[in-house]
Amino acid sequence: MRYLDKDLLTIHNALKSGEVTSKELIEESINEIKKYNDQINAFNLICEDAKEVEVNDNILSGIPYGMKDIISTKGVRTTACSNTLKDYVPIYNAAAYQNLCNTGAIMIGKTNLDELAMGATGTTGNTGAVHNPWNINHIAGGSSAGSAAAVALGLVPYAIGTDTGDSIRKPAAFTGTVGYKPSYGLISRFGLFAFASSLDHIGTFTRNVKDAAIVVDAMKGADVNDMTSIRDMDNVSLYNSIDGNVKGKKLFYIKEICDKNNYDNEDTIKIIDEFNKTIEKVRNLGIQVDEVSVDFNLLNAIKPAYDSITCAEATSNDSNLTGIIFGPRGNGNSVTEVMKDHRTKGFSPFVKRRFVIGSFILQKENQEKYFINAKRVRRLICDKFNELFKEYDGLILPCSGSGATTLEKAQDKMTRTNRYRVLLENHLAVGNFGGYPSITIPNGFINEMPTGINITGAFKDDANVLNIASAIEDELGFKNQVVKEVK
Repeated sequence: MRYLDKDLLTIHNALKSGEVTSKELIEESINEIKKYNDQINAFNLICEDAKEVEVNDNILSGIPYGMKDIISTKGVRTTACSNTLKDYVPIYNAAAYQNLCNTGAIMIGKTNLDELAMGATGTTGNTGAVHNPWNINHIAGGSSAGSAAAVALGLVPYAIGTDTGDSIRKPAAFTGTVGYKPSYGLISRFGLFAFASSLDHIGTFTRNVKDAAIVVDAMKGADVNDMTSIRDMDNVSLYNSIDGNVKGKKLFYIKEICDKNNYDNEDTIKIIDEFNKTIEKVRNLGIQVDEVSVDFNLLNAIKPAYDSITCAEATSNDSNLTGIIFGPRGNGNSVTEVMKDHRTKGFSPFVKRRFVIGSFILQKENQEKYFINAKRVRRLICDKFNELFKEYDGLILPCSGSGATTLEKAQDKMTRTNRYRVLLENHLAVGNFGGYPSITIPNGFINEMPTGINITGAFKDDANVLNIASAIEDELGFKNQVVKEVK
C-alpha cells in the first residue's frame, strides 16, 4: 500500500498506530523517486542515508519531504542548480530547514529548480529540464519545478519551495497541487540563497490547504538572524484557524484581467470561462465576489517594475559568486581573470542576461530612472491593493492564461503578445510586492493539463486566506489529487 500520496494527517495516524513505520516511508519515497526521476527529473540528490525518527505528536514527524535546492542544509550539497555552486556543501542550516528538523520531519532529497531560482519554466538549471508528471512533454513551471512535480506524483506528500514572483504558485497551478506563499517574514529567509531579498518568500507545495497550513506552522517563527521575520505570529496556529466558516466573506477579482473579450487565445478564453464557473461556486458558499476595476496603467506596470527590482537585487545578491570564496575555482592569473572565467563558464545565458540588465540598472546614472522609479511604482501598486484589502478579505484570480505549455514552446518568448495576457501571466507578483499571503489551489483541467486559481489577502492575514481557500477547495472537488500514471 502506498502512503506518500495521502494527506499528512492520514500518514501521521498510520505512523502513530504502527500501521507503517518511518523507515518504511523513507524506503517508499526513495524507491518512488528512483522509479520516476529519469522521466521527471524532480530531484538532483537523494538522501539515501536518511534515518528514521521516533514519531511524536507533531504531524510531520517521521514523514519524508523534498527540499528545494536553494535552501542551506548543513553537510548536504546545495547548489541552486548552478555550475557556480557545483558540489557546494553548506556549513550551516537555514532556519526553515532547522525548524522542520526540530519537528522530526525527514528531508529525503533536494529538488531541481531554474538556475538560482531565476526562471519560470523549470528548464534553466544545470541538471536539465523538470518534466510535468501529468504529461512529460510539458513544463512543471518554475522556478520551484522539482518540488511541484514531486508532490504531484506522490514522491513526497509535501515539498518546500521559494517564491519571488510566482515560483510556488504558478508551478502549483501547472501540476494540480496546492502552492502556498505565506506573508513576507512569516518564515525566516536565513539560509535561503537570495534572489531578490525584498521579494523572496519560502513556502510549500502540498495536495490540500490544511496540509499547507501544517507545514508552514512548522517552519514559521521569529528569527534573530532575519530582521524582517514577523515577531507577533509565533503563537498563531494556521491549521487550527481553518474552520470552514466563510459565510459573509468578501472577495474581488479584477475586471481588466478577467474580461475574456480582451483575449484572442482559445486556451485563455477557456481559462476565463472556467474561472467564471468557479466564481459561481464560490458564491454558493455564501462568499460575496465583486468585480473591481483597477487602473490599467498601474496593472501594466507590474511586470516592468518586477523585472527592474529583481534584476537589480539579484545582481547585488549574487556578487559573491566569484569563484574565490566558495564554489569551483575559476582559472586565471589574477582575481579579475579568475572571476571572469568562473562566471563565464558557470552562469547560463539566461542568468547572464539578468545580471547585465541588473548592472545597467544599478549604474549611478541609471538608478533614479529605473531602480528607484520601479520601487515607487511598487509602492503605488501596494497602496492600491492595501486599500482594496481594507474592504475585501482577498483577491481571487486565475493563475495564468493557460495550463503548462510544452517544453518546446517554453523556449519561445514571443508567445505572450496580448497586453492583457501579460497581466494574466504576471499579476501574482503583486503578492511579492506587498508581502501578502497567497495560495494557489487546483481548478480542474484545460486540454488535459491542470489549472489553478489564486487567493491573495492582506499582509499577515494568512489564517483568513487559508480558511477561505480550504472552503473553496472543498467546493471545487480537486482536493488531494495525484498523478496516477506518468504519460
